[in-house]
Amino acid sequence: DASVWECYAPLLVGARCVMARPGGHQDGRYLAKLIGEEEITALKVVPSLLRMLLDEPTISDATSIRRVFCGGEALTMDLQQKFHARLTAALWNLYGPTETTIDVTFFECKSDTSSDAVPIGRPIGNTEVYILDSELKPISIGVAGELYVGGASLARGYLNRPDLTAEKFIRNPFSNDPDARLYRTGDWVRYRSDGNIMYLGRIDNQVKIRGFRIEPGEIEAVLNQYPGLSQTLITAREEVPGDKGLVAYIVPNTASAPTIPELRSFLKQKLPNYMVPSAYVLLDSLPLTVNGKVDRRALPDPGRSEQQEH
Repeated sequence: DASVWECYAPLLVGARCVMARPGGHQDGRYLAKLIGEEEITALKVVPSLLRMLLDEPTISDATSIRRVFCGGEALTMDLQQKFHARLTAALWNLYGPTETTIDVTFFECKSDTSSDAVPIGRPIGNTEVYILDSELKPISIGVAGELYVGGASLARGYLNRPDLTAEKFIRNPFSNDPDARLYRTGDWVRYRSDGNIMYLGRIDNQVKIRGFRIEPGEIEAVLNQYPGLSQTLITAREEVPGDKGLVAYIVPNTASAPTIPELRSFLKQKLPNYMVPSAYVLLDSLPLTVNGKVDRRALPDPGRSEQQEH
């Protein structure tokens, strides 16, 4: 879906569109070399791919890069900091589902920010966004709710799926136009005090454990504050039928990885007990799909190893 603007945007302003070889997006060394040889000025990548590029020593020599657009996954603060340490280009965090013809919000990342997480920002032109509760009423700053999108870029619905279209593309209660629609993104977000939107995770990724509804993205945001971690991912697994627990997958970015007790102690200081994972798995890297996104289905079973602690 995003390939449409990725290909046509440079052509529309008289620039060249350079395409990597098939499978090249999985080879960081090749991509870094291609960027240098072709003097790439603008780059659109998912965060997982950006991290792979920044791990290449030669990427710092790619002085032609002026701006990098990141989207498709949550952009972590440590990755933003790593970007500004390696490159002098501008970094933009973009957000948008396919149903809204891709990006609908944007945020320019700054190297001097003191925030714990990277916002998805504010809506682009001709786009409306609302954060609503279950009764479709706007909620206050700082309170989490579902993100709804409307405006000129909104799709008309799903082909030959009138039932799904009616469920996801609802009438816009804030418009006098009876044909105006809002798309229910299924994304859990909140407003910051400065008006920028923070992405918290997918509503359908929420889990209920022992009666408590948990958003894994909130745990990841806290865990990412711990020094020495490159990537984190929280998921729920049911090792014993009827007994679901949280698992933390962690990729350290230093030679001396933190211990499980250290991580548990850190989380217990910042989260209630029911949000502290019961199992931890240290990985060299998170598994990726062919599109460069994290492959949750390929995550290893925590099992009964020294990496797991109840």
